[in-house]
Amino acid sequence: MRTASSEIIRWVARHVVPQEPQVRGALRRAGVAEADIDDLIQEAYCRFAAMDSIAHVDRPGAYFMQVVKNLWRDQLRRARVVRFEEITEIAQWLVEAEELGVEAAVAAREQVRMVERLLADLPERCRTIFTLKRVEGLPQREIARRLGVSESIVENDVQKALRRIQHAVRTERFEKEDQGVGEPRRHRIPA
Repeated sequence: MRTASSEIIRWVARHVVPQEPQVRGALRRAGVAEADIDDLIQEAYCRFAAMDSIAHVDRPGAYFMQVVKNLWRDQLRRARVVRFEEITEIAQWLVEAEELGVEAAVAAREQVRMVERLLADLPERCRTIFTLKRVEGLPQREIARRLGVSESIVENDVQKALRRIQHAVRTERFEKEDQGVGEPRRHRIPA
């Protein structure tokens, strides 16, 4: 692993480290466990150390917060089961941490309502399977046993529900971007 340049080390010490208490506070308010907070902060610092340049960063505190949020989202995506309470807490945290305006808060609520509508519109078996898997956290085998279907049907229905939700969210986001509403701030995060 290469060593971070002295310029980046000074930048992190001067502009990022002082923001750590605010980032930790936002993570705590989002209900993230202390051990996970430590891991997320450490991973963020590793990302900063791997950067080739800081020229693209105009607001270090906001950039630090965005890096940590992206790491947290990635961790949630990799989790086998994500409780809906966690999703709600993260959505609230995103609204608070970015100090979004009223329009963005309304948009976030609209997305939650859209997901609820999409779930309601799913075929009954698909909705039931998705709810048992993603909300109640039941294992695939238990769901299959309860409903008298194969495990592959359980897996397929969960994937069908996820694809439908993701497609709807992506479609809505692109439509809003085409209209110039809620254009996202883009910060590239080194891999």
